[in-house]
Amino acid sequence: MNPIETKQTYQEYVDKKSPNSPILKNCFNAFWVGGLICTLGQIIMNICKERGFDQTMSGTIVSIILIGISAFLTGLNLFNKVGKFAGAGSLIPITGFANSIVSPAMEYKSEGYVMGVGGKMFTVAGPVLVFGISASILVGIVYMIFNTQTMTLV
Repeated sequence: MNPIETKQTYQEYVDKKSPNSPILKNCFNAFWVGGLICTLGQIIMNICKERGFDQTMSGTIVSIILIGISAFLTGLNLFNKVGKFAGAGSLIPITGFANSIVSPAMEYKSEGYVMGVGGKMFTVAGPVLVFGISASILVGIVYMIFNTQTMTLV
């Protein structure tokens, strides 16, 4: 058998064994679960504003509550079930980021709090943090350079 026939045979085997994913159903589930999470965030935001908090403080409170809920659900192994059902809809940046930090911590807690939880907590989130911080520093420097130039011209 030549290599081309082997690849074709293998591809036919893979196609037979792997089912097609229901794309429309997955998109619909991602849409409504993501919308539900965003609606929850908006409800919390409205409650904060009713209590007299400004926009910035309300946004901070919403972020903290959504991170806490996501971390709590990850600890109970419920967030993964939501993720399997909703796909990308549950990975709205703040909840998905909280899940990516807590999941490795939960997985390696048997190795101890320092080397297990502390060492593995940022394996997924670490590169994101490094890139985010580095990008914000670069944008800040560029902003400072252009802002200083426009101030001297005026």
